[in-house]
Amino acid sequence: MKGTAERTLILHRSVRVTLAAATGFYTFVYGLDEPVLALYALFAPISLGLLSPIPGSGRQRAEVMLKALPVGLLLVALGTVLAVRTWAAVLGMLVVGFLLAFAAIAGPRPAGAAPGLQLFYILACFPPYEPETLWLRLAGLTFGVAVLALCELFLLPQPPAPTYRTTLAEALATAGDTIAGRGGLPPEALRKAGARLRLSSVPPAERPAGPGRAVRGLSQAGSATRRLLEQLAHLTETGELGELVRYGAEPGRGRTDTASGSLLPQVVSLCDDTAAALRTGRAAPGPQRMDQAIDDFQRVRLRQATGSADEVPPVAVLRRQAALLAVAESVRILEISVRVGLDGRRTPPTEPRELFWYTEAATPQLWLRRITGNMTLRSVQFQNAVRIAVALAAARLVAGSLDLTHGFWVLLAVLTLSRTTVGETWTAIRQAVTGNLVGAVAAGALLIGLGRHTEAYAAILAPAMLIAFALGPLLGIAWAQGLFTLVVATAFAQIAPSSWRLAEARIVDVVTGSAIGLLCAMLAWPAGARKEVRRTMAGLLRECGPLIKGTVEMLTAVPPGSAPAPPTLPAVHRLRLAESAYAQFRSEPGSSASVRADWHAVLITANHILLGAQWLPRFDLSTTALPPNAADRARTGARTLAETTDRLAALCDGERPQPPRTEQAPAEPTGPALPVLVDLDMWLRSLTHQLARIEAGMPEAIRGPARGTTANGTAGSTSRPTGPGR
Repeated sequence: MKGTAERTLILHRSVRVTLAAATGFYTFVYGLDEPVLALYALFAPISLGLLSPIPGSGRQRAEVMLKALPVGLLLVALGTVLAVRTWAAVLGMLVVGFLLAFAAIAGPRPAGAAPGLQLFYILACFPPYEPETLWLRLAGLTFGVAVLALCELFLLPQPPAPTYRTTLAEALATAGDTIAGRGGLPPEALRKAGARLRLSSVPPAERPAGPGRAVRGLSQAGSATRRLLEQLAHLTETGELGELVRYGAEPGRGRTDTASGSLLPQVVSLCDDTAAALRTGRAAPGPQRMDQAIDDFQRVRLRQATGSADEVPPVAVLRRQAALLAVAESVRILEISVRVGLDGRRTPPTEPRELFWYTEAATPQLWLRRITGNMTLRSVQFQNAVRIAVALAAARLVAGSLDLTHGFWVLLAVLTLSRTTVGETWTAIRQAVTGNLVGAVAAGALLIGLGRHTEAYAAILAPAMLIAFALGPLLGIAWAQGLFTLVVATAFAQIAPSSWRLAEARIVDVVTGSAIGLLCAMLAWPAGARKEVRRTMAGLLRECGPLIKGTVEMLTAVPPGSAPAPPTLPAVHRLRLAESAYAQFRSEPGSSASVRADWHAVLITANHILLGAQWLPRFDLSTTALPPNAADRARTGARTLAETTDRLAALCDGERPQPPRTEQAPAEPTGPALPVLVDLDMWLRSLTHQLARIEAGMPEAIRGPARGTTANGTAGSTSRPTGPGR
């Protein structure tokens, strides 16, 4: 059941599309007696205004429509030329269909305009082959789009939604208040504030989904803010956040923790300043502040940990400092990404370069990377583009070979009824055919009853469009198809003499298009993103294991710094594919009921691994070798976690992996609790906890009994740090 706001939007849209379509149609049919102009002026508003889900406010939608107009003119010209031969039109449909469907990689607005642009080519590529009418077609299309854009601007315009920057600023302000002790929000409220930054919760027009630097920066800022709020929620649950806040509020209590007392106010200040910058749209002037603050923090920690016995902080303090360091690193990533998101300019190399590679790239490079990154069978965007292109080309071939009357409707049926899963496609087709049968009967009766009285059709058309465009989206596919059949019959009866066979031709065309669309849905990735999300998550998990081991090897290498940093770009690429597959999976009906694992937890854990692989070597790389037994325990924990990620990847693929090995952990270290050991230990323990939760959510049939633990009972994590104060 649609809510009041959604019903209002649908009704307002129906008024705008009806006015735009009727203005051009009546003007050119009865004012200028130009049926070609009238046909294109009628279908242009219907294609872009009704059949294209262009998101955004009235101004944003009008902007997209006007930007799409030159592309539409080119497609009409191309379709007019290629209509000379069926094979030429089919090849053109294959290329055009793929390119426009693949345009979804550019973001929600190009994706929303793609169906309307497809229809411009489809309408022009059918016989009769009349290149001499090209200018009439282009003029009609231009008129229809221009009038629709004016209606979007001035007739019941859709109000703008809150921008992503505003939502991000509110979430960051919540984080700053929480760190400063001004909020006192429970963990559930903090996680809810972070959930509002998920793209599925953001209006499509405001989603940062494009390939440009500024958009990528805002997207990364959103991920960093969500991670920050999740960290604060976890620290609230454990009580550590309260201790941090008290140390910040009462400096005298933190005599043994002067490092936290210095860093915490800077973290709060930066959160507040960054939130203000997001609200104003101007990046804060001056150098990046958190880099130097974290460097100073780590120097103080190391000096205290290796100093005299009375200066060495207790292990509890070191753990609290490790938690604060993780929070500060999230704020550092946030500071950089917001700067990029607000100015969008190319910047000097920014650390970590693997995460901020896009800040150095030119815009053409960013587009090329987005395109090539999705040109793979593992990309759901590529799969969708291939599916719709093949279906449209097959429909054009059948319609042209069988010389179907009004073959345009065959391709229209394919375009409007195709879904990403075969089950969803069949449901849509079943309802559409039922609605068309009823609509065809009603249209046939109307054509027989009114005969050649065009003035009667003229009186009916505008009210019929208003009713169809309003009730169709409100009542479902069957009503939409049935009412649209009446609109089509009423319009064509005014352009050329028509009989009840017009309704018969529409039924034949819709059934033909439905059969082609269903066949393609059965053959081309029939399960939608259900299987692809499992494959991409498995690939992502397999890339995470080497990252964990490589990070630990780099921190524990002898001599220090001799081991290279593990490559992160493969994991970043896998993460983007997994995020895309998960986004489509959640958009498919029935996905909630069929969820077999907590895929969202996999994405969060992968982000945690990626960030840890960046900031641990950056801020914790020791200048002296670590105690051998401590290094051995860290490597053992990393190997166990890597085995866990491989086992989870096998479970994602539906395999039954071997049970985990029970490995005897090395003896506990006896030396001082160095900051690097504490930070590394907390990272590994956190990953152990997250991966255990993911495994617990796997299907019991393939997961088997509860997994064993290592000899020290921590499921592969390193032991607690030892040292004074333990």
